[in-house]
Amino acid sequence: MPITPPSIDDRRFQDLVRDALARVPVHTPEWTQLGESDPGVTLVELFAFLTESLLYRANRVPEVSRLKFLRLLGLPLAAATPARGLVVLRNERPDARAETVAGGTELRAGEVAFRTVAALDVLPVEARAYVKFRVQTGEADEAYYRLLYAAAQAETPEAELTLYETRVLDMRSSVDLARDTVDGMLWLALLHAKDADPDAVRAQLAGRTLSVGLMPYVDDAPKTLGTQGHGGADAAAPWVRYEMPALDTTAISGGHRQATYRVRDARSSDDVLAGPGVVEVSLPAQAEIDTWRDLDPLEAGVGDFPPAIDDSALADRVLTWLRIVPSSSARARFLWAGVNAVRIEQRIAVVNELVGEGDGRPDQQFKLARAGVVAGSVRLDLALAGRTERWQSIDDLMAAGPEVRALDAQRAPGQVWHDPRPSEVFVVDAEAGTLRFGDGLRGRRPPAGARLVAHYDSCDGARGNVPEHALTSGPTLPPGVKPDNPLPTWGGADAESAQSGEKRVSSFIRHRDRLVTADDFAEIARRAPGVDLARVEVLAAYHPDLGASEPGDAPGVVTLMLVPRHDPRQPSAPAPDRALLDALCRHLDPRRLVTTELVLRGPEYVPLWISLGITVAGGFAVPAVRDRVKQRLIDYLAPARDAERTAAQAVSALALPGMENGWPLRKAVNRLELMAEASREPGVLRVDELQLAQGAEGQVPVDVPMRGLQLPRIAGLSVELGSALPLDALRGRSGSGDPQRRIVPVPVVPQEC
Repeated sequence: MPITPPSIDDRRFQDLVRDALARVPVHTPEWTQLGESDPGVTLVELFAFLTESLLYRANRVPEVSRLKFLRLLGLPLAAATPARGLVVLRNERPDARAETVAGGTELRAGEVAFRTVAALDVLPVEARAYVKFRVQTGEADEAYYRLLYAAAQAETPEAELTLYETRVLDMRSSVDLARDTVDGMLWLALLHAKDADPDAVRAQLAGRTLSVGLMPYVDDAPKTLGTQGHGGADAAAPWVRYEMPALDTTAISGGHRQATYRVRDARSSDDVLAGPGVVEVSLPAQAEIDTWRDLDPLEAGVGDFPPAIDDSALADRVLTWLRIVPSSSARARFLWAGVNAVRIEQRIAVVNELVGEGDGRPDQQFKLARAGVVAGSVRLDLALAGRTERWQSIDDLMAAGPEVRALDAQRAPGQVWHDPRPSEVFVVDAEAGTLRFGDGLRGRRPPAGARLVAHYDSCDGARGNVPEHALTSGPTLPPGVKPDNPLPTWGGADAESAQSGEKRVSSFIRHRDRLVTADDFAEIARRAPGVDLARVEVLAAYHPDLGASEPGDAPGVVTLMLVPRHDPRQPSAPAPDRALLDALCRHLDPRRLVTTELVLRGPEYVPLWISLGITVAGGFAVPAVRDRVKQRLIDYLAPARDAERTAAQAVSALALPGMENGWPLRKAVNRLELMAEASREPGVLRVDELQLAQGAEGQVPVDVPMRGLQLPRIAGLSVELGSALPLDALRGRSGSGDPQRRIVPVPVVPQEC
């Protein structure tokens, strides 16, 4: 049975009054008036009130003792984590002058403050990102274009003309450079303002650094944490080149020019193919910042020339091009690209905060003024007698040196020994915002009269996750510079509450924040800051890249199949994105064993088409029953469960063992089980017919097997009265197709005389 804190006395005010008045006839029989107006009864009620207050304080003793014991266990509560993001600074100065913004500049999204991570040059240019998108045309159009560009093909007869259209890269859809484009490159056009002088803008760009922001689309990319010394799959970032036109080396072949480019020096601390990042590209001299101006109409966009821009007004504003060329071995997919970009963090700098004065006693403790302290940001200065010392934070005071450096009696007189352990140290509890000092033997005590001055950063946790275009101001930005965030910020999480920490006391004592058992992996992964997981499946000794293997075939490997609680892109089939995987990697890497290879993956969804024909019992509305059957099957095949809905459907198969968290791995989808689940819905007299198909294949006679990390996803679902709708009609019927496939009509430019 569970251990519950005992209650010393559970009597309340009325109980105390009733017990006291019951003793009156025994001790004072002459007191016969016991009404509420009697002065004696008033005194009894007064003392009963005081006694109830004492009993309440006495009953709190077990709870306080329990909290004290929990504190002795050293249970760490997760501190608040700051949100991160990417911001673009637009230079709107009328004189087209470059401005330098220092690192740590404050930007604001309403009342939420952010700070830039690094300094950057805000150049007076705009950017448009283009790709040469591959298009499919008919045979007649291909013949027409072959005749039109016959001269270009004559230079290299073995080449095959590949048609494309110029598309703008935005946040609405991603572009796979290797599969969707004809050249595998991303083209960034640098534009001057409409009324600006191009030569003056080039003079401002010469020799400067261009900060290029890139937003890749890598939602389905897995993460692997290899064993120590071997690294992971992402240990080395793929190589990316950044090139600009080299007009002085333009070659001429067969009477036609060939575009040439020169590689520019670039540096970045981010892997821009694995997550949002900023690349600093050095710009050449003023004379080299240009593009091809006098191209023939049949030369523009041909071969290695930049993509043709139909808008002549926009094309005239192009100063030069930046060509981003990923390695052929990398699968580069981008959502957005821009210039004058810088990384930001949701931090508030607190400088010169007087924490208090030391008193020379051991185990001194002080509290910081602001909550939400960012871990690792606290710096402390100790001022005494006109002298200032910088103390450093430490993880554990047991590793601190003594206050008085004593000689080692076991060493010979000629042997000099220096204790390498620091003594001017303190321990920071970021969640509570407290500083704790040593006792003299382990860590120096702040002397009496010493003034403690702290410098640290604080954050607002989950409040810092703001939507796109929320950052609109910067109090210290230069005139004419405006901020804007093209994508939402991410990663902010609130500090863990004491109630949440108490709930995981038993698990913490069991695993001590180390990944050993399967329960440890699931428990520690769920409490990663900034992560909300609906399901965590732990597969021991299993690697999903080993083909038809089963758990137990790959010793030393642990695979986590992760299903997030919310996915706005595909709500019916949520999959982890790069931000979630990176947050989990940062949380799990220091807690795993050095011999454990950890693989983080999302589920592999198998599209299913289901068509039912049912008979509705009398007294039930057909549309209501039909909708409930659809929802029941969606819940039955869901990758993760809604706890409230599962409790409401306790009579269904969702309450069976193994089905609590979602559709089990390696469990086939059986037609008969689907019919049985549909027939459990009140109002369904019988299921007349059920057709099941996988993808574009025909009807499945028995079941659809699931292997590895595969989970079912309903691509189309139909419930009809009587006979089931044919699967071909279900696939082709408007509104019943794949809910995750978005068809965007693209207009074809008509041929003009």
